[in-house]
Amino acid sequence: MSKAPQINFPAIDLNLKTVDGQTFVWDSLRGKYLLLTPEERVRRHAIAFLVSHCGVLPQSIAQEYPVTINGTAQRADIVVMGTDLRPVILVECKAPEIAITEQVWSQAVRYNAVLGARYIILTNGHKHLCAELTAEGYRRLPHFPKVEY
Repeated sequence: MSKAPQINFPAIDLNLKTVDGQTFVWDSLRGKYLLLTPEERVRRHAIAFLVSHCGVLPQSIAQEYPVTINGTAQRADIVVMGTDLRPVILVECKAPEIAITEQVWSQAVRYNAVLGARYIILTNGHKHLCAELTAEGYRRLPHFPKVEY
């Protein structure tokens, strides 16, 4: 990947390889190389941040988590599970050039209507929106949530 733009996460080392002119990144959680798209780059950084700064255990992270909405199969980018194996955090990652809009928020809320996670995080690598689901609805958080198991 040529000169990727800076994103608003701490720097991480990515294990990259190039095959036939395409760049792949090692996903240690799934144990395989994945095509390094702009969205995948944001996902790698979001996962690293959740683990290093939010107390998330790597083994509690599920990627491309299946969500069925109105009979249609969808996939949540990242879901962090609690010790009871119920979703705690839903993270939706977008490529840096995709704005975090009301439409992106609505997508995450639809997913969370099925999952019931306490927190939703939206990120495009530049902007991060974090919210907590309370009895009164979603409450915006000024920071990523700290997970306590």
